[in-house]
Amino acid sequence: MVHYRRHRVAGGSFFFTVTLNDRQSCTLTDHIDLLRTAFHDTQRCRPFVIDCIVILPGHLHIIWTLPDSDADYSGRWRSIKSRFTRTLCQRGVTIPRHAGGEYALWQRRFWEHTLRDARDKERHVDYIHYNPVRHGYVSSVADWPYSSFHRYVRQGLLPVDWADDGESDEGGFGE
Repeated sequence: MVHYRRHRVAGGSFFFTVTLNDRQSCTLTDHIDLLRTAFHDTQRCRPFVIDCIVILPGHLHIIWTLPDSDADYSGRWRSIKSRFTRTLCQRGVTIPRHAGGEYALWQRRFWEHTLRDARDKERHVDYIHYNPVRHGYVSSVADWPYSSFHRYVRQGLLPVDWADDGESDEGGFGE
């Protein structure tokens, strides 16, 4: 078995890309309320702060910050994925299985990047918010409903027409 080396920093901020096995699936957006519940239930048991997020039909990008004494983001992802999957099954959604019987909804791993500084975080926030445009789901960032962009606008951190000129500082990372 391959053992991935992960950078674990207690209290760190991390950028993640988490993907469904079927990238063409709309499961995440079709069941957005169940996904939100999986996040909130996990946060109650294992706190973390969601700094920025976008949910797309077959994958999501997120930045979160862990508590000062905790570096276990993998356990949190395990909880979110299993809670969401279990709830879908309880609601009668058919989920394919791997040969060994394990549900095949999510890709087993995730992509993670430890944010180094404020500029690194800003670049990743821009990437997250611009992602629905990049994938062709909308032509304006403000038109995608499943994004923390709307919170950033309410808080006065970004204008509602941010990146409408087609310019963004989004990097080619995360997928």
